[in-house]
Amino acid sequence: MFEEFVLAAATADPSEAEAAVPAADALEFRMDLADDPLRALSAYDGPLPVIATDRADWEGGEADSLARYERLSEAVAHDSVVAVDVELAALQATAPDPELERSHANALRETARESGVQVIASAHDFESTPPVDALVDLLADAAAAGDVGKVATMAASPDDALAMLRATRRATAAGHTVATMCMGEPGRHTRAVAPVYGSRVGYAPVDPANATAPGQYSLSTLRRLVDDLTRDGSEA
Repeated sequence: MFEEFVLAAATADPSEAEAAVPAADALEFRMDLADDPLRALSAYDGPLPVIATDRADWEGGEADSLARYERLSEAVAHDSVVAVDVELAALQATAPDPELERSHANALRETARESGVQVIASAHDFESTPPVDALVDLLADAAAAGDVGKVATMAASPDDALAMLRATRRATAAGHTVATMCMGEPGRHTRAVAPVYGSRVGYAPVDPANATAPGQYSLSTLRRLVDDLTRDGSEA
């Protein structure tokens, strides 16, 4: 799924998939933002493959219990689900209730792999962007924990954005499959530029009024920017 760049349209309503075509390559279903996520997923018969995300509240989402693992385990059995997002902190036992989180997270990872569903091991820092070397180590850890290592950080300056781009390039050159971006206005452009340096997944809301992270572009804007920046020049 992630051999090439994938633009995921983020939404709490899978029925919006039709509106995401043709800009999106996949649909990120934010289960933690949906009223009845399993029913919505069961009813889904849309045109886009699904990345299932049920984000923990301690990682910026709204899922406030371990019940999200049960929901995600059911989600990976759905034919449309091709990837599941699992917090790296849970897999590494650095989350709240670390042993319980690790047990559930590892079980979910195994369930996903048995179902042929890829795992995005994700880490979010809503306060800052670490130095380049620390980002490279974090990306390597995330990529080792899943099929894709996703790291999103908050940028306070262009230097933070540059650190993320450098880390993306180094991690990609080392053979890791990663998804990277900076949140916040100073890092907004990394959402479009990081794919040039090897980032394999980007996120944008189906409805710009329902952005799921700070600094997201609209879906059509991000599609255009990434395509323009990564075009191989054959049309010139």
